[in-house]
Amino acid sequence: MTVVNLQHADGRTALERGDVDAWAGLDPLMAQSELESGSKLIFRNVAFNSYGVLNAREEFLSAHPDLAQAVVNAYERARQWIKDNPAEAVALYAREAKISPRVAELVLTERTRLDIDPVPGPAQRVVFEKILPVLVADANVKTEQDARTAVDSLFEPRYATARSAT
Repeated sequence: MTVVNLQHADGRTALERGDVDAWAGLDPLMAQSELESGSKLIFRNVAFNSYGVLNAREEFLSAHPDLAQAVVNAYERARQWIKDNPAEAVALYAREAKISPRVAELVLTERTRLDIDPVPGPAQRVVFEKILPVLVADANVKTEQDARTAVDSLFEPRYATARSAT
């Protein structure tokens, strides 16, 4: 077996052309490939989800905590709006992402979890700890200790906690 590292869109194209036998992709590309090209989803384990997270430099957070809080608040309002308005969210997603309504519906209603705790912490840490050996093996980090040190300082829950308290 040969692993070929490709950008997600290139992986989709390679799969659909038959240049690779399998592809580990992300939605909406994966949903498009399934619904529009007949690709088959052969494995999915939501326990391997690495979560969608917001990232910011520490310097930015120190200099602009008000902006960071505004972004977190907007994300939380959007998450709640999608939960309360799924049909409208599907239509908006399809239009803005220029994907079919079928793809948007699959991604938003079947594959997107909106019922998670938005405060980063132990659940995300467990996932990152599971993938540390892969990051080291692929030379994305120098050592597992370097990766563990990074994970120890990775999460800043105060913005999500402040939002969930309002």
